[in-house]
Amino acid sequence: MTKGKLIGVGVGPGSPELLTIKADKVLKSADVICAPRSAPGKPSIALSIVQSALDQRNDDYIVMEPVFPMTEDKKSLEEHWDRAAKMVKRHLEEGKDVAFVTLGDPSIYSTFSYLQKRILKKGFLVEMVPGITSFTGCAASAGIPLVEKDDILIIVPKVDHRLDSILEGGDTFVVMKTSRHSQLLEDTIEKDTRHKEIISVQNCSMEDETVNEGFAKNKKYLSTTLIKFSK
Repeated sequence: MTKGKLIGVGVGPGSPELLTIKADKVLKSADVICAPRSAPGKPSIALSIVQSALDQRNDDYIVMEPVFPMTEDKKSLEEHWDRAAKMVKRHLEEGKDVAFVTLGDPSIYSTFSYLQKRILKKGFLVEMVPGITSFTGCAASAGIPLVEKDDILIIVPKVDHRLDSILEGGDTFVVMKTSRHSQLLEDTIEKDTRHKEIISVQNCSMEDETVNEGFAKNKKYLSTTLIKFSK
């Protein structure tokens, strides 16, 4: 029996309209859709994005929703990733292709990478379908170019002491999930004397998307801040 393959499918920042043609094709042909949830009682955001594409199918398919918790406890994370890998492995051994749906792009800060490593070690094929990233989606919503000419773009997944040391080396900064560390970000950015443009986008491309000048002020999880310094 031919073994199945794992396919990491980037589903974009939020709107189903931002699914790529290739992503749509994979979603309508994969035997299994794997959609991670952050907690047992929470729905998968990625699954909600692709549901309209799945509803167009007229065949049978399986949906599995492993929990990938939002925690800093490494042991707990490893246990959940291992458990998800075992679930996926069973389907692959049966010859089923598994499409793992992930927000944005599977190569950029994606939970897919943890599963990918484990499945590769088991000797299965793994592919990736790129998706529109959250920060390019945010730039489109804000109506601004991220970089021009020889500008340097820096992506910051978490604000900590390292930001101070890299500020001088970048022209545009994308700070992800800013609702979790807004005050530290503001304090750090204010120290830079260059002229700056700051725009925060929350729930990019979704029905309740907001685009505001300045830093994000509420606790929405999908918050991204774009900071452009003038030379």
